[in-house]
Amino acid sequence: MSSGVGILGLGKAVPEKVLTNQDLEAMVDTSDEWITTRTGIKQRHIADPDTAASDLGYAAAVEALANAHADAGHIDLIIAATTTPDMPFPATACLIQDRLKARHAAAFDVAAACSGFMYGVEVGKAMMAAGYQKVLVIGVDVISRLIDYKDRSTCVLFGDGAGAAVLGAVRPGYGILASEIGADGSGAMLLHVPAGGSRIPPQIQSIEAGQHYVKMCGREVYKFAVQIICESTERVLEKAGVSVDQIRWFVPHQANVRIIQAAAERLKLDADRVYVNVDRYGNTSAASVPIALAELVESRKLSEGDLILMVGFGAGLTWGSAVLRWGGFEL
Repeated sequence: MSSGVGILGLGKAVPEKVLTNQDLEAMVDTSDEWITTRTGIKQRHIADPDTAASDLGYAAAVEALANAHADAGHIDLIIAATTTPDMPFPATACLIQDRLKARHAAAFDVAAACSGFMYGVEVGKAMMAAGYQKVLVIGVDVISRLIDYKDRSTCVLFGDGAGAAVLGAVRPGYGILASEIGADGSGAMLLHVPAGGSRIPPQIQSIEAGQHYVKMCGREVYKFAVQIICESTERVLEKAGVSVDQIRWFVPHQANVRIIQAAAERLKLDADRVYVNVDRYGNTSAASVPIALAELVESRKLSEGDLILMVGFGAGLTWGSAVLRWGGFEL
């Protein structure tokens, strides 16, 4: 029986600056009660003007490598999942590769918004099947750069951060037991940034029109999220040959506590098996799932053999999920 692909180490990084609900009350027509009731968010971390995606991604990567007892020189591939790269090109992954001195690693970015980390894990797993030994997957977004702090429907939701995972071989029966990624482009305009690309390049008119900010149809995105979490979960559980009762930890994308609660209720997952940190970070886009995983490891609540269900969803519309058996590190 061949070895599996598992997560050998995790790391996270968030900016020092914290933006609380009380801070937002002074900036836009909202209240702590309104935000908390509708989202579960109490605060979020916001990058200072000198901090870019590669800075947070690098910090998370360093921590993940240390956690995995891995040397950057032994990494074969770096995948940075981000929709807020430092610049259009080169890839943010290349900038991180240089800072890590990961000389032997190929590097590229993937853009799947909040599903980015799950996409990165799926690509990394496939690349390991093709012969790569260790893959560093980083989910990072400085999403505050795309937020209009006069729009209370979006500015209360998002925060900045990075999470990273080192993928490597684990003992048979451990690691990623099943996974999937998917997309439905017919819903692309439900959550998007209109300008900044080749369709509407940066120009005075687009900036003045606020077209470089996130636009979201909240109700439709909510319905999509709850539905796709449940559908994707059922598929990967079946592929993995396990039942929802066997899942020890459910680690969903941290977009909105109401989405998480609604999905957990439909899946019949008790609250004590659902990891939630959206109250402290808000929606950190591609960084959301790896930050939560890193915190879960730090909490020492994970035991050898625990089954973890990870689910991401976001703009595209995209989604990704995986069932992971924790441990099996000593081959």
